[in-house]
Amino acid sequence: TETGFPSWLAELTGRTDWPAQWALAPFVSGTGIDLSDVPDIPIRSQGTCPSSDACAFDCTQCAASDDVSSCSGFAQTFDDGPASTTTNLINNLNTKATFFTLGQNIISYPDIYRATLAKGHLMASHTWSHPFLPSLTNEQIAGELQWSIWAMQAAGGHVPKWFRPPYGGIDNRVRAIVRKFGMRSVLWNYDTNDWKLAGGDITPEEIFSQATSWIAQGPGVVLEHDIVAQNVEVGIELASSYFTDLVTVNECVGDSEYQ
Repeated sequence: TETGFPSWLAELTGRTDWPAQWALAPFVSGTGIDLSDVPDIPIRSQGTCPSSDACAFDCTQCAASDDVSSCSGFAQTFDDGPASTTTNLINNLNTKATFFTLGQNIISYPDIYRATLAKGHLMASHTWSHPFLPSLTNEQIAGELQWSIWAMQAAGGHVPKWFRPPYGGIDNRVRAIVRKFGMRSVLWNYDTNDWKLAGGDITPEEIFSQATSWIAQGPGVVLEHDIVAQNVEVGIELASSYFTDLVTVNECVGDSEYQ
């Protein structure tokens, strides 16, 4: 069942419904978010890079001092849910993972969101509708963050502390806005590329082979997805047969789960 539109949110926003799926969430001013001092870094499209001092992870793997891009243990992180496939994942994981959720999916699958939370997994933000954030205005970025946070509050009763930018699209302008919402950006140093499974461009065996080499290199943040059945099966196998010392993102750096 979809999450209804809570009365506290109607009062805050002056709206009566959630933003549309796959549409940019509108920024609601007057909510204590001041964008006047955001760094003046040019808007850019995906695949283009800013000047080097912008610290763009999607271009140069640059991470800021407060970003989480490595870990004291192995952290399985799953992007883009919740989805119907998430249920199989949480029913077969005996370890704790971090879920970077989309606001539009939270309101479509609030019961799965709450079930994931109830199993002790860490719930984190991944925007409302998965845009490439550096291509947006400051207000558009803020809107995507606002509505993701509000969806998490409506479904889970908490305010997220951890945020992952879609496509790894982040620079110092985006970071500055993320910080205004009290969140820390989470990147990764191990990418399973499990999204390529659906097109046959990578096999589960190739991912498992990668994981074996990562384990030899040392711990880190592992990028996975929970919205395709085959990805979920690979995630379950990685947790049960490959990774040990699995932790959540907040445990990577010894910080709290939520704000």
